[in-house]
Amino acid sequence: MLFSGKTLDRQLAKSPKKVRYCTKCVVSNQRPRITFDEKGVCSACNYAYLKHNKIDWVKREKMLLELLDKHRSRDGSYDCVVPGSGGKDSSYVAHQLKYKYRMHPLTVTWAPFMYTDVGWQNYIAFKDHGFDNLLCFPNGIIHRKLARLSFELLGDAWEPFAYGQKAYAFHIATKFKIPLIFYGESGEVEYGGSTAYVDSPVEPTDNYKEVYYKGSGVDEIIKHGQKAGLFSEEEVKSDPFQFYRMPPFEDIEKLKPQMHWFSFYKKWVPQENYYYSVDHTGFQANFDGRSEGTYSKYASLDDKTDGFHFYLAYIKFGIARATSDAAHEIRDGHLTREEGVALVHRYDGEFPKKYFKEFLEYLDIKEEQFWEVIDFYRSLSPHLWEKINGEWKLKHKVS
Repeated sequence: MLFSGKTLDRQLAKSPKKVRYCTKCVVSNQRPRITFDEKGVCSACNYAYLKHNKIDWVKREKMLLELLDKHRSRDGSYDCVVPGSGGKDSSYVAHQLKYKYRMHPLTVTWAPFMYTDVGWQNYIAFKDHGFDNLLCFPNGIIHRKLARLSFELLGDAWEPFAYGQKAYAFHIATKFKIPLIFYGESGEVEYGGSTAYVDSPVEPTDNYKEVYYKGSGVDEIIKHGQKAGLFSEEEVKSDPFQFYRMPPFEDIEKLKPQMHWFSFYKKWVPQENYYYSVDHTGFQANFDGRSEGTYSKYASLDDKTDGFHFYLAYIKFGIARATSDAAHEIRDGHLTREEGVALVHRYDGEFPKKYFKEFLEYLDIKEEQFWEVIDFYRSLSPHLWEKINGEWKLKHKVS
């Protein structure tokens, strides 16, 4: 490891030392920023109850129509930016905006680290169903170095994708002077996290560091990379990092772009988004069945590195991909809790071996280095892990 004994994932220090599981779904209190009520029900389940029983979606759609009427162009020029991969959720949002609400979206794609075959096919199918699209591949050398640094310093090589996924849409919005940006769902609200903006369709960008960047940011990663010799002085001076940061303050102040969650206006049900995108944008599920680490076959399909994002979450928080999938399907009534528990026990934490060799090559590390990082992050969560007969086991499992 380049940074033995160091982590910039500042969420870890805030993890409760006593593990609790939601009494309605299968998520635990280890998920960052999630809260539980006095009955042991998580904030995502409480929101799901409101979503399915209390929120007036007719009123919410009227709010959406008012917003769209304010921004809709009369000459066919772009009137909103929609970040998307061609996956089920972004395809649903873009198609609804264009074909139901008669908007003129410019779709933008921050490329995965390594496209899967099905991910690339879904991207092509999406743009071929009537969408103008800008696809951004960041500098490959820089991107790999950021991924390597993030793997060690944050326990998640996926973080450079998060930087660009957020910032790139704002760069395009300011470049084309389009003040309206639509993302899909608020993950904090839908899946468990901060409830600060549960009643708002927008959220400020100044909370991104805390909520989406693990309490750090790209500049901190760059600084450590320069100290470790991964970034040369010339590389840093040339500043190839602009799309990993928000646009300059003066550009934001001039345009005042707003990012809206589509899920605030339209009831968000991932399984229904899947069926919609199959019917309207040619979306396909995994060619070879379920994704590693879960029972699902229709989510997070684009990138060969996705499995390691979830696997590191398992190491750091004791919950992974099957937990995430089962929890929201329980909330939406597609699974019972008992079924969800069985699926978590069967698949959560499964090692993503299919693309392991390619992942190591992408980060330019040896397998021994990989396991060194895994063991380091496991050591930061002694309340979750114990070694029995030479094998690491979770101390607590949902039941």
